[in-house]
Amino acid sequence: MVILGTCCMSLLIVSLDNTVLNVALPSIQKDLHTTVAGMQWTIDAYTLVIASLLMLAGSTADRIGRRRVFKTGLVIFTIGSALCSVAPNLELLVVFRMVQAVGGSMLNPVAMSIITNTFTDPRERARAIGIWGGVVGISMAAGPLIGGLLVETVGWRAIFLINLPVGVTAYVLTWRYVPESRAAKPRRPDPVGQLLVMATLGALTYAIIEAPAAGWTSPLIVSCVGVTLCALTALILYEPRRPEPLIDLRFFRSAPFSGATVIAVCAFGALGGFLFMNTLYLQNVRDLSALEAGLYILPMAALAFVCAPLSGRLVGSRGPRVPLLLAGTATATSGLLFAVFEAERHTALLLIGYMLFGAGFGMVNAPITNTAVSGMPLAQSGVAAAIASTSRQIGQTLGVAVIGAVLAAGAAGATRRGGIDESAFAEASRPAWWIITGLGASVLAVGALTSGEWARGTARRNAANLEPASAPGSADSM
Repeated sequence: MVILGTCCMSLLIVSLDNTVLNVALPSIQKDLHTTVAGMQWTIDAYTLVIASLLMLAGSTADRIGRRRVFKTGLVIFTIGSALCSVAPNLELLVVFRMVQAVGGSMLNPVAMSIITNTFTDPRERARAIGIWGGVVGISMAAGPLIGGLLVETVGWRAIFLINLPVGVTAYVLTWRYVPESRAAKPRRPDPVGQLLVMATLGALTYAIIEAPAAGWTSPLIVSCVGVTLCALTALILYEPRRPEPLIDLRFFRSAPFSGATVIAVCAFGALGGFLFMNTLYLQNVRDLSALEAGLYILPMAALAFVCAPLSGRLVGSRGPRVPLLLAGTATATSGLLFAVFEAERHTALLLIGYMLFGAGFGMVNAPITNTAVSGMPLAQSGVAAAIASTSRQIGQTLGVAVIGAVLAAGAAGATRRGGIDESAFAEASRPAWWIITGLGASVLAVGALTSGEWARGTARRNAANLEPASAPGSADSM
């Protein structure tokens, strides 16, 4: 349990960093004199770097040792947090957030690989993953309150300082209690694949965030879209030719694994857009303080906290289907309340929408993680877990980018007509809420399709095909 607790501490500081930062965004905007695009970059610079490096971190940990990479990640993340707390301007804050992200990329996928190899019994693993998912709920519950309290009393820079004692404690516990482990057959580096992943995600995110200001037909944005398509095509063509690719495309022959990847992108895309949009609404439109905004978001966080361990137990006892169906239904219903009934204009409906979204998000995390690592050879568990974590970060990056761009375009039109009030914000945000509704419906549809007997059959056949490639011995050495 000490090992599980140590791994959960790493998840806590990485997850808490995002939820705390969202509450602080309006204060950062005023202090550093930035725009909506600037606020998007404070979030997306972090998630983009993590998404780009997660698979490299997972495969490197399998090769040179999971504890070694995990400890290195804790050191870099803690140093990055200290630098963020003293950033004098937006540009350096974004750079220091990227330093944080380099460390963060070494934490969650490696910690999940440690958990996977520590809890080998499927039921115990499902329960451990349920606890792991509950930590996300804790970060969502504590983040808005801690962030709001720190912003109101100390200032937004303090939100980064809280990572320092947690990072130091996790490092000491890792050094003392976590055993070293690595894959029996180390995987070779894939620098070309890594560069193609970074080019794809970086160009796509830049195009989405900067398009509202530059215009979709501007040479810069068109060039970014072209780089995205070329890099993605090259990645798909190049990776199958390598004996040990960065992304083993054979994983995606398993319908549950492919479904978990798509669901992760949709669910975390909805989360990223939801938090970004509501933070701006509560503080910039309703004129609430950071602490008051955190209290408004608390019902969502509380439901996520309650539903995450419940989802883990359901996955352990009945499989991933029920939690996924509940997650998709709750998320889509929450989006509909805002898109159709303008829930933001009625406090009761607003809170109901928040609670439904929290329940949906709480239900989705455990089945994603469990499905991603189940049926995979232990020698490749780090890479499988990293792909699942990468999908989350890609989803959150795109969610903030897309919904921020849609909101910025709508707000610009409303400003030209006389400024943003509650009614104008509801109109400007309606397309974004329809996007969130669609993402929830996608979770429901893909979850139903990839959790039945046919899907389980593809997973069994794929596992049989993957296992010989990792022989001799699929278990990890300690």
